[in-house]
Amino acid sequence: MEGSTFIYFLTASVLLTLAPGPDILYLLTKSLSDGAKAGIILACGLVSGIVFHTTLVMVGVAAFIKSSSTAMLLLKIFGAAYLLFLAFGAFKSAWAGKKISLARSGSKVAAKALYKRGVLMNVLNPKVLLFFLAFLPQFVDLSSDGASFRILFLGVVFAVQALIIFSGVAMFAGRVRRLILSKKNIGQLLGFIEAAVLALIALTLILF
Repeated sequence: MEGSTFIYFLTASVLLTLAPGPDILYLLTKSLSDGAKAGIILACGLVSGIVFHTTLVMVGVAAFIKSSSTAMLLLKIFGAAYLLFLAFGAFKSAWAGKKISLARSGSKVAAKALYKRGVLMNVLNPKVLLFFLAFLPQFVDLSSDGASFRILFLGVVFAVQALIIFSGVAMFAGRVRRLILSKKNIGQLLGFIEAAVLALIALTLILF
C-alpha cells in the first residue's frame, strides 16, 4: 500500500471516529456516569467488535450477510433487543438509586461484563458491518495478492486509532464527571440519561 493511500485512510478513519455516532455517544454517557475507567473498558469492547467485523469482511461473510435480508433482519432484531435490555437495566438501577461506579467498585466481574457489552453492541449492529464492508475495500486493490490481509491490517489500524480517541473521550468525560459529582442526585440523573441513550440507539437501529 502506498504511503499516501494509508494517510488518506488514517485521516478518514479519525474523522469518522470523531463524528457523532452511537458508539461515541454511549461512550461519553457511560464515562460521565461511571468514570473514565469504565469508559476505557467499554472502548476496548467496542474496538474488539470492529476487529470482528473486519474479519467478516476479510473472509467474505459480511458480503453474504448483506445479501441476505433474513440475516440482516435477525441482526437488527437481536441488536435492538440487546440494547433495550441494557436500557431497562440502566433505568431500573437509576430508579432504585443503586448506581455504582465501576471505577469505585473495582470489580473484575463488572469490568468483564462491561467489556462484553461493548463487544456485543458492535457485533450485533449490522450498520457497523455494512460500514466496514463499504469503507475498507476502497483502500485496497481487491485483485491483488494478499488483498484480504490488507483489509485486516486496515481494520486493525482503524481499531487502534478508535481506541486512542475513545480513551481520550473517556478520560475527558471522567474529568467532567468529577466536577459535577457533587451535585445532588447527579448520579441518578446520569443513569436515566444512559438508559435514554441506549433506547435511542435501539430505536435508530430498528428504524434506519
